[in-house]
Amino acid sequence: MTKYVLLTAVVPHDKAELVSDAANKAGSFGGTVFMARKISASSVIATLGLGGQTLDVVTIVTERNTKEKIQEAIVKALEDEKNNFGYLYSIDVDSMLKTGNISKGEKAMSEKKERYLITVILNKGYADDAMAVARKAGAGGGTVVNARGTAREDDEKFFGMHIVPEKEMLMIVVENEQKDAVLEAVRTLPCLSEPGSGIAFCSAVDDFTMLGKK
Repeated sequence: MTKYVLLTAVVPHDKAELVSDAANKAGSFGGTVFMARKISASSVIATLGLGGQTLDVVTIVTERNTKEKIQEAIVKALEDEKNNFGYLYSIDVDSMLKTGNISKGEKAMSEKKERYLITVILNKGYADDAMAVARKAGAGGGTVVNARGTAREDDEKFFGMHIVPEKEMLMIVVENEQKDAVLEAVRTLPCLSEPGSGIAFCSAVDDFTMLGKK
């Protein structure tokens, strides 16, 4: 069992303070807010350009013994918001670097989870393509965060590959039964066929909760 967990809440833009304030009052020591955009679960809406809602992604690393209290505080703070206001989930953190010390947790026993987070990091402009094939494989909507690569300009000459510094990080929460099909669909994307063009990885999700009115 790991000592720390990463709590992630995805809510409409300018609503991150509702999450962070509730978490802080419940014992959190702070978090990080990223601006992102939503890719609609509907291919028609996405095609019409109507699915690009701006979102706030709030990430909080906390000790496992305070996780449940913080989760309950966030859910309660948002219980009067509209249906499907956002969602909240947690992921085990294997190691934690804090004030110069690295704390590692014990390896968790292998266990099948109900949901998984598929994260795809690829060159800017291709997140919608990745979401399109993921949707065909059974995924719902996704969240896109703008990012950047850390490769140096000299690396392009040394490795003989084209490195694009601007990246997009696509996050999709899927049911266990959809995981393999979505990963395989993403794997076959032409935009990921070249070295340095992107990566995808999968993480087990704990305590997935829809936020807002039930």
